[in-house]
Amino acid sequence: MTPRPRPLVDPVNQFFWQAGKAGQLQILRCQACGTWLHPPRPICAKCLSEEVAPETVSGTGTVYSVTVNHQPWVPGLKVPYVIARVSLDGVDDVLLTTNIVGERALESRIGDAVHVTFEEQDGLWFPLFTHSR
Repeated sequence: MTPRPRPLVDPVNQFFWQAGKAGQLQILRCQACGTWLHPPRPICAKCLSEEVAPETVSGTGTVYSVTVNHQPWVPGLKVPYVIARVSLDGVDDVLLTTNIVGERALESRIGDAVHVTFEEQDGLWFPLFTHSR
C-alpha cells in the first residue's frame, strides 16, 4: 500500500478521518437548520449556528465528475489513479472529493453508482469509493 498524503487533521475534522474505523462515513450537519457542511467547519454557512455535529450517512453515491491521473505528483503513489467527486445519497449539496478504487476504477464514468470503502494509514481512515454491483 502506497502512503497517501496526510491531511491536516484538527478538532473540527478529526471525526471525518476516524469514523472509518467503525466502517462509517460521517458528514458534519447543522443541528439548527439541517444543512450538511463539507468540508467540516465550526459554524453553519447558512444560519451561522455553532450547533454542528457529525452524522453517519449511507456511504453510497453517484460519480459527479471523474478524471484519471497519469502524472506521478506524489512520489510512490502508483499511477494511473482515479480522482472523483461523489454526490452522496441523502446528503444535499455535498460533493466529496475522493479516489475510486477497485478493479473497475479506470472504467469510472459520470453517473456510476459507488459505495464507500476505507483504507487505514497511520491511524486515519481514508474514505475511498468503489463501484456498486
